[in-house]
Amino acid sequence: MSVTSYVDQYGYIVLLLALLLEMIAVPLPGEVLMSYAGYMVHQGQLNWILSILIAATGTSAGMTTAYFIGQRLGGPFLHKYGHFIHLGPAQLEKQSRWFNKYGNKLLLVAYFIPGVRHITGYFSGITKLPFRSFAIFAYSGALIWTSTFISLGKLLGPQWEQFHEAVKKYLVIGGIVSAGLIIAYYVFRYFHKQIFWVMMTVLRRLFLIFRSRVRAEFVIIGTTLATLLLIVLMITMVQNLFSEDFSDFNEVTALIVSLLFKHHWAGALKGMLALSSRQALILVMVLSVLWIIWKGKDRTHEFLIMLLVTIGGELYQNVLHEVFHRITETEIPTFSHFVFSFPSDQAMMILIIYGYFTYLVVRHAEMFWVHTFMDVLLLAVLLFAAVSHIYFDLEVPSNIAGGYVFGGVWLGLNILLLEIFRMI
Repeated sequence: MSVTSYVDQYGYIVLLLALLLEMIAVPLPGEVLMSYAGYMVHQGQLNWILSILIAATGTSAGMTTAYFIGQRLGGPFLHKYGHFIHLGPAQLEKQSRWFNKYGNKLLLVAYFIPGVRHITGYFSGITKLPFRSFAIFAYSGALIWTSTFISLGKLLGPQWEQFHEAVKKYLVIGGIVSAGLIIAYYVFRYFHKQIFWVMMTVLRRLFLIFRSRVRAEFVIIGTTLATLLLIVLMITMVQNLFSEDFSDFNEVTALIVSLLFKHHWAGALKGMLALSSRQALILVMVLSVLWIIWKGKDRTHEFLIMLLVTIGGELYQNVLHEVFHRITETEIPTFSHFVFSFPSDQAMMILIIYGYFTYLVVRHAEMFWVHTFMDVLLLAVLLFAAVSHIYFDLEVPSNIAGGYVFGGVWLGLNILLLEIFRMI
């Protein structure tokens, strides 16, 4: 009998006991149970709020048990034998001070990281984290964790099993990123004066660079590194494409968009589609021409590269589609239609045209706030265009991502060519 079958029969009791046992390191599929409980909420067999409260209670009870076990047994054991693993009294005391100061906040996101959540309670007790501090963050984290998975099961309904593993993978990544952000926040808080001094020093040097003759060299180095990174990403995406590894990414991304943007967003997202229309792209090209006339210092080359990046971009995407089509016809005919549409034409041209305009503005603007504003604006345009196409099911997410990456490579190579022309 599967664990979910016990939930069918005993409901809340199994949810409570299973999560309690998982938190003291008994190998039970707590996340699967919570998602299934959410599915039962969707079916009307369980109460949503009550399920979350019972799951959070079981999780908190398990964490509390682990805390007291660690406090009573773990500390003396490590004080006696910890020096064999380079964790003697001095090191343990140092780790304890650090965890008391910063580690309690990590309890909020540790639940989302498999393996980490099973030892956090023990380590909190071993390092003698004050129980009040432990309880505040551990119980809050338990509520967030259980709410996430039960609500996820409720939203997915009958599709919970299909999407559970894919969503879980990205939640783990999100948990790790969140933990990193929390650590970064407290590092900044503790060393903010030193970090501020370093940042000001770097900004002053960047300002001098952008006003000096080595500005071109700086742009070339930065563009080269970014282009190389995109080329590596491009190769990785092609490998994933032919090994059919994009299915999870496409399903999870489409699911997130559908959950975040309901029917009342349709009007706004339809307006966002205009960002990728031919009229919008032509308007941005006209703005690029006007900016070159007004601010350009090497107008001939900037005009020529603009023609190359746009007209050449159209030829570039046609060549890519032809290459992918020929490969799939001869070697992987089963999904040739899907591969032939990779990468997205529109996504490529959006990044190329908007990206080149952003480059021109940033290249010739003297004020740093303009650079920041244009970079943020470009990211917003790319994000809104992607979301609107996914929402209306016009493109699959992997094709859009591929379009941005392949377009970024083409744009980067053309910017490098322009900067080399400037130096000749």
